Amino acid sequence: MVDYSITPLSPEAHLFQVDLSIQSPDPEGQRVSLPAWIPGSYMIRDFARNIVTLTAESNGKRVNGEKLDKQTWRFDKCGGPLRVSYQVYAWDLSVRGAHLDTTHGFFNGTSVFLKVHGQEDKACLVDIHRPAGETYDDWRLATSMTSCGAQHHDFGLYGARNYQDLIDHPVEMGNFTHATFDVSGVPHEVVVTGKHYSDMGRICADLEKICAQHIQLFGELPEMERYLFLVMAVGDGYGGLEHRNSTSLICKRDDLPQRRVSEMSDGYRQFLGLCSHEYFHLWNVKRIRPLKLMQADLDREAYTSLLWFFEGVTSYYDDLALVRSGCIEQSSYLELLAKTVTRVYRGDGRLKQSVAESSFDAWTKFYKQDENAPNAIVSYYTKGALIALLLDQIIRRESKGSQSLDDVMRALWDQYGRRDVGLRESEIEQVIETVSGINLKDFFDTAVRGCEDLDLAPALEQLGIGFRLRPNRGASDQGGLRALEKDKDEHSPRLVLGVATRTDGKDVVVTNVFDHGAAQLAGIAAGDVLIAIDGLRVTEANMDNLIARAINGAPIEVLAFRRDEMMRFSVTPLPAVANTCELWLKEGVDEQALCRRRAWLSNSQEAV
Repeated sequence: MVDYSITPLSPEAHLFQVDLSIQSPDPEGQRVSLPAWIPGSYMIRDFARNIVTLTAESNGKRVNGEKLDKQTWRFDKCGGPLRVSYQVYAWDLSVRGAHLDTTHGFFNGTSVFLKVHGQEDKACLVDIHRPAGETYDDWRLATSMTSCGAQHHDFGLYGARNYQDLIDHPVEMGNFTHATFDVSGVPHEVVVTGKHYSDMGRICADLEKICAQHIQLFGELPEMERYLFLVMAVGDGYGGLEHRNSTSLICKRDDLPQRRVSEMSDGYRQFLGLCSHEYFHLWNVKRIRPLKLMQADLDREAYTSLLWFFEGVTSYYDDLALVRSGCIEQSSYLELLAKTVTRVYRGDGRLKQSVAESSFDAWTKFYKQDENAPNAIVSYYTKGALIALLLDQIIRRESKGSQSLDDVMRALWDQYGRRDVGLRESEIEQVIETVSGINLKDFFDTAVRGCEDLDLAPALEQLGIGFRLRPNRGASDQGGLRALEKDKDEHSPRLVLGVATRTDGKDVVVTNVFDHGAAQLAGIAAGDVLIAIDGLRVTEANMDNLIARAINGAPIEVLAFRRDEMMRFSVTPLPAVANTCELWLKEGVDEQALCRRRAWLSNSQEAV
């Protein structure tokens, strides 16, 4: 047994105190280390940099230690139990790290629990303490970790099977809102921290339908005592991270549904999609997983070319589950799908990097995006979702509706997930071909290992869904449902500089310069502060109108600051590229197309 004790030592200073007791330390000198990354987020984060102090003692005497690298320590030989005490600075308000202040505490085990080398497979016991002082008397605790005597939602003793299990259960403490619902006889809890005014009943009712939909797809819920949604409601934020029996989420408080408001807002739809995504990971990633991630050492990168499947397929099913479960209408789902297509087409990086390469390079490119990212990389989330869509439709078409990607996921669960066997890099494609009975090598060569645009229109046409790409109409234009009226920009496309911008006070700052656009051709660069166009000051509100006054083919004068130097550019605005997707349910389609659409969007097996 490896014993840990963790205490919010000073919420005001954002410090956790952690004590690690090793009953039988290595007689040659004990090594301990903190992970460099957290599973599910493929970036080196160097959590050990937040350790402020670290000491060790045995039988009341100090034990000297040596730091071997950025995250590993080795302590001298000692005759008895070794006790390591250290403080962790916790000021990362995200789903990946640790955060502590006077309002709440949160941590992932990767941020606070040192690994004991040579004893990774031993059971762990964790004593989680309440902060000292009357201010914190009403704090409660939420975690999916197994209780070893602690009352539900209380501080005390918790346990884990081994170190990997220990770091897979995030912990939230403080004053929070709590609600429960059951799915397949398993309690599911929703804990919301932060100021909010949510309709918890509606959240639970909708999540129950979404969770049931995913369970129906796989045929069963993985074995667990309960599942926990940990939600941090903030003014502005978005993200999620999957765990074996829980998920950590962060969202805008305004995205959560308000009491006595029944309509489906865009923000709440996005929140449900996030919950759906992380819940699908219960199967796809946490149990169906690449062998390279299953065997990963958390002190260095673990490279796999399969994130397009594990994140992309999950991104396909997250929104699909919303319409299959009845939480949103078909038209709402098409709007979400169109936005995914738009996000892929908005970057020329899709023509330079494959999703297999994007997966492999996640550590250095996807998770470390810079101002040139739209021109250089493609998201394995979004393009992976579109690949999953095409795969699903190909299998349905070729099998005349008797098979689908759903059957592939069930086969992966039966062969790998339930047995806890990791997938080798080539086995995903083999399983898909075996289940579908289709030779898909050319498809995978093009869609997964190639950089060509996916041919989406024919696949959607067979479902009675219209598809088109049109020019971008402005900063808020993310695509979606096609307008009923004829678009004016079909004949007079909008003129653009080919940049993305942000505002800094009153300044308009260029964040991205897109390949082959007017700004790039003229020499404008990311970081430039736009001052004036043709002698008129540029603001966020008037920038589009100033550019629109340009005559097609005629240059305009753009003044900008680069660092502290005034720059003058002659820019010829170009027509907006057709990279915004619109989808719509076509009228007058034949019954066969309607049957295919129903089978797809309702998860039914309908022969076509």
